[in-house]
Amino acid sequence: MATLGGAELCFPQLNSSCKKPTLPHTEAMLIYVLLSSISLLTVALNLLVIISIFHFRQLHTPTNLLLLSLAVSDLLVGLLLMPVEIIYIEACWYLGDIVCTLYYVVDYIITSASVANMVLISVDRYIAICYPMHYPTKVTKRRVQISVCLCWILSVFYRILLFHDHLEQPGRSSSCFGECVVVINYIAGVVDLVITFIIPIIIIIVLYFRVFVVAVSQARVIRLQIAALTAQLSGTVTAKKREVKAARTIGVVIVVFLFCFCPYYFPTLTGQDTSVDASSAPFEIWLAHFNSCLNPVIYAFFYPWFRKSIKLILTLQILKPGSRDTNIL
Repeated sequence: MATLGGAELCFPQLNSSCKKPTLPHTEAMLIYVLLSSISLLTVALNLLVIISIFHFRQLHTPTNLLLLSLAVSDLLVGLLLMPVEIIYIEACWYLGDIVCTLYYVVDYIITSASVANMVLISVDRYIAICYPMHYPTKVTKRRVQISVCLCWILSVFYRILLFHDHLEQPGRSSSCFGECVVVINYIAGVVDLVITFIIPIIIIIVLYFRVFVVAVSQARVIRLQIAALTAQLSGTVTAKKREVKAARTIGVVIVVFLFCFCPYYFPTLTGQDTSVDASSAPFEIWLAHFNSCLNPVIYAFFYPWFRKSIKLILTLQILKPGSRDTNIL
């Protein structure tokens, strides 16, 4: 744990106690304000998504059920994980080794569920765009509900298996009393890298590339049809706009995911063990969690219904009788 010289101990009565982390006052205040703002924004944005989908009947669709699951996992990141990391920026870990291990288990379960939800959303959009005639029969509310439940259940079992050693022996990675550290060895890190990063990103890239190709093909067909009618210029402009919009959305999804998660997996990529410390608020963990703030922007703000529902929620129009049946689409 990084400290300044002469810092007091977390547990003065213990010789094996860690030293309390300290930061310059101005730097500490800036970090607190920045991270607290990110946490509040994450909670607010995802809460708006959840309220919107729960409240308005028109939004009770299979696709929006996936967005709801994603928003729930991201809400938990902002509500449970980020505040703990903010508190322990300049504090020792006083909650014990068992709570420390459970904190990381919950952390990784939520993160895994969030990544799995992103994959499910990619599959949903792939079927909707590439096989529109079969979408209503292939993607039903029942199947989506089962998929979401399996996503969370498998995330729980996978993370319990990954942290099996730490659950059997809490605090095994801590070097002194007052820190909360978990070290994932290189082999487990490689397995985690493949399952929660490489495989999901390959699936997302392949599916969105296929979606992009189909979208471009459809745009070209529309352009040719319009050109045959006499409005060639208008059709060309519309087609180009659709191509650019599709490319931009796909690029944002992939680049943001890579940008947020690459730093966390960097030690594994370089052949090192992965060490995470709640007390030191590591940059790579915060960056991965920041993806939960960006998800509602990427997956929801591009939908016109979300902008409309935000207005109805913030103006308290949803409290009026019959607001559940408002035409939101």
